[in-house]
Amino acid sequence: MFRFIVRRLLQMVLTFFGATFVVYALMFAVQDDPIQALVGERPITDSQRTALTARYHLDDSFLQQYWYYVKGLLTGDLGRSLTGRKITEMLADAWPVTLRLSLLAIVIAATVAIVAGVVSGIRRGSIFDNTTLFLTLVVLAMPIVVLAPLAQLVFGIKLGWFPATAGRDASLWQLLLPAAVLGSLVVATELRVTRASVAENLRADYVRTARAKGLTGKRVIGVHVLRNSLIPVITLIGVDIGALMSGAIITEKVFNIPGVGFNLWRGIRTEDGPLVVGFVSVLVIVFLVVNLIVDLLYAALDPRIRYE
Repeated sequence: MFRFIVRRLLQMVLTFFGATFVVYALMFAVQDDPIQALVGERPITDSQRTALTARYHLDDSFLQQYWYYVKGLLTGDLGRSLTGRKITEMLADAWPVTLRLSLLAIVIAATVAIVAGVVSGIRRGSIFDNTTLFLTLVVLAMPIVVLAPLAQLVFGIKLGWFPATAGRDASLWQLLLPAAVLGSLVVATELRVTRASVAENLRADYVRTARAKGLTGKRVIGVHVLRNSLIPVITLIGVDIGALMSGAIITEKVFNIPGVGFNLWRGIRTEDGPLVVGFVSVLVIVFLVVNLIVDLLYAALDPRIRYE
């Protein structure tokens, strides 16, 4: 186990720097005039432009700019955005908002996927199973950029069931609709995987043996089938963190939630390279750590899995 963790940590370091290098290269490639993009139509003096260019090393080559970024990163300094604010302060303000939204989205998606997936796996071919499969196809075919404004229009504005927007200090009720929209990115896949895993385990030899011993159906499903069926679902939940991070950009923008995704959208729109790279760097770390935790949970769920 120790060697596995060390090996994974080394892989995480390489992945982290590789991902940040790619993001930095993309931001460097699309930069036209980030200073003018930041101020919009307002005029900017030559002295202000010169000062900002020198502060952010905009006249240097790509490799020089990336080296300045890496030096700051190794000392825990994510730098400053083109607005002058420290990126660590902006992240500290935005991260709790996105964390609440993402956790609520994961809870909603996992609950719906596991409950509906287990029922569909047990009752394959039933009306519930066919309806569930049809609805997952609809959700999979609808991108978040369409689903988010559509849900806001229908459930927030037309029907008035939920608040149409949510601010920084949004309550659980205000976050419910955007969390459900964000969770829709992953619920369909998790539900189908749960259904397939339950159906496969119900045909396994150990299930027939347990039933032959006289165990009740609830105990067979709740203790044996469900535990083994959750292994691929937990894998998906870890991988789906990346999907939730990308989906949060659209969701937070539509519902006016000032979280990490909202700040990323604003940074991309204004060509704020330091802001985008700094936020993405933290998201990459979160994604890598969550996937490491998911891998370690395998051994707890399945005693057959051993890491060396």
